[in-house]
Amino acid sequence: MKTYLRPFLLSTAFAFVACGGNKTPETANTVKPNGEVVPTNEAGGEVGVPDQQANVSGEAKASYQRGWTAWLSGDLPAAKKGFEEAASKDENNPAPRYSLGVVLERLGDSAGAQSAFRAAFTAKADYEIALGAYAFSLAGKGALNEAATFLEDRAVKAPTSFRIKTYLAEIKSLQGDHSTAQTTAQDALRLNPNFDEAMVTIARDHWRARKLELGRYALQAILDGFGEGAPARDADNAEAALVRGLLERDYGRRAVAMTAFELAAKKRPDMAEALVGLGAMKLEAGNAAEAQPVLEAAVKFAPKSSVAHLNLGDCYRLVGRPADAKREFDIALDLDASLAAVHYDVGLLYLFTPNVAGMTPAGQIDAAIAEFEKYKGMKSAKQGVDDVDDLITRAKAKQAELKALASAPPEPPPAPATAAAPSAAPSATPGAAPSAAPATN
Repeated sequence: MKTYLRPFLLSTAFAFVACGGNKTPETANTVKPNGEVVPTNEAGGEVGVPDQQANVSGEAKASYQRGWTAWLSGDLPAAKKGFEEAASKDENNPAPRYSLGVVLERLGDSAGAQSAFRAAFTAKADYEIALGAYAFSLAGKGALNEAATFLEDRAVKAPTSFRIKTYLAEIKSLQGDHSTAQTTAQDALRLNPNFDEAMVTIARDHWRARKLELGRYALQAILDGFGEGAPARDADNAEAALVRGLLERDYGRRAVAMTAFELAAKKRPDMAEALVGLGAMKLEAGNAAEAQPVLEAAVKFAPKSSVAHLNLGDCYRLVGRPADAKREFDIALDLDASLAAVHYDVGLLYLFTPNVAGMTPAGQIDAAIAEFEKYKGMKSAKQGVDDVDDLITRAKAKQAELKALASAPPEPPPAPATAAAPSAAPSATPGAAPSAAPATN
């Protein structure tokens, strides 16, 4: 009886995967090296976390299946409706409530998500995936201490639970307590040496602690192995691939990072963090057309991710869709007013787009300078050196050019041409110099 949560954490952004105990027509089951059974889509991508205790049946089954199918396509409102109906029809089953919480979290309703997760582990006290999801949701709203206390209490009540220890290790890592995070994750592995998620937690904590070589070593054990005597623990582990992408991007090994993000996105099409990482790298490589469907999928599965909207807006800017770009930038700012990079990208939009609807050329340049200045005032030292000063200089030069053109006196209209009398027409003597044009004034 195996249930588990796959937390894939980027900074403090948390996302979960809906769980389903019933196979839909769109999926098939794949057995992983450690014996876990996961549903996959027709392309071989993992589409969720199986919950073999779900057993949703009766009237709730059809509703749950509708929610599950909607989730697979990224239709979160329809998924929410399906899981709500299933929960109301099977009040003692934790699975629909957990899945509902997953969707609510993605839709930005953290309070509703936490309520759903609590309902799941109230219905079944040892429903560990809901326990972990509840703690991660608390942490995602900044309540790291409350999340840690909640899991510490659960760990005391279930001292042999390797999953609870793994979840607690993640929270400790986010708190910056890397020593405790490593020790707790190792304790989970001692309880279950085959629990790959604890290994991923170890690698992710090394990445957060900037111990990149140690993180790389842990990821090699999961994804590659160390030869014939020590094969890969799980070569298709999507979360491990995500962490490798983040780590190798920080190293500057772009090709390796992109390959890792591609693997993560292929195995988990709903993993918004992997989609954002892959899309952003495609943009940086100048492949905006390839990045577009990737980033559109990221926004579909994570509609409340400001970073996803930011990258999609930049993609639309580069493919020549300024109105769509501005819409995405506005959404990103509404979601996170502290996101400095939005102002940089909006500045680029105004500076380099030939004609933004509703704006004059001078208005665009003025707005571009204002956005670049906002960016300068907001960006942190961690963002390093960039070209914003050069862009401001370029914009001001354009601004001065437009002002000069606006203040210059208008040129007089050209005088009408005077037709020459036939007798005055120049001869067509070969080699003769052309005659001067008749004066018109």
